[in-house]
Amino acid sequence: MLIDTHTHLYSEEFAGDLESVMLRAFEAGVSTFYLPAIDSATHDAMFRLEEKYPEKCFAMMGLHPCHVKDNFREELALAEEYLQQRKFAAVGEIGLDFYWDKTFINEQYKAFEIQMQWALENKLPIVIHSRDSMQETLDFVKPFADKGLRGIFHCFGGDKNAAEQIVSMNFLLGIGGVLTYRKANLAEVLKDIPLEYIVLETDSPYLAPVPYRGKRNESAYLEYIAQALASAKNIPFEEVASITSANARKLFAI
Repeated sequence: MLIDTHTHLYSEEFAGDLESVMLRAFEAGVSTFYLPAIDSATHDAMFRLEEKYPEKCFAMMGLHPCHVKDNFREELALAEEYLQQRKFAAVGEIGLDFYWDKTFINEQYKAFEIQMQWALENKLPIVIHSRDSMQETLDFVKPFADKGLRGIFHCFGGDKNAAEQIVSMNFLLGIGGVLTYRKANLAEVLKDIPLEYIVLETDSPYLAPVPYRGKRNESAYLEYIAQALASAKNIPFEEVASITSANARKLFAI
């Protein structure tokens, strides 16, 4: 059975056919879905999905770096309140994004720091969003990793040096559809990374793998990512499914 460690199935892109999307995922062998938070505007939809599929869907809590704005402290206060009320799989998705907008870089760093501290205090893993900020993110996470913080570098598409730094911090690489893109060179990067440091994800509805690239992504397509990883490492599909799922269960402890 496969585990999708990062999917936004609660987003409006799935509003019209969610049940069919879930059924296709189950039929493709995907048993568990981890739902990263974005901001207060999407919390209710995320919680409704979790309630509709108990023991299948598990919510995280956090503030996405692209949604760190002038009101980030109010957003963080709400997220912290949720963390005090109930259990979550992780603090996420959090991190640094220098691709879309650099207006709130200082606020992104502060929000990231605060949320990593929450994770340490609550003994939760973190799920990291990093875009055009890989080394900055690695350097910022390392002091927290030295204190025992663990987690996933979601949507990893970096080079061998970045992968080795992540592994050295005892963090995992979240591998998605980018692995199937011909020009990504990710297969070569992952060839020598132990499978014990890898988990699978779709990031639905984004980054659909080949042969669905450019279309809406969904969790059923996780099997294409698993097959690409099996090919990259020249091992059976079943081994990829078994070990990456075990890695996810160990990290999230649910």
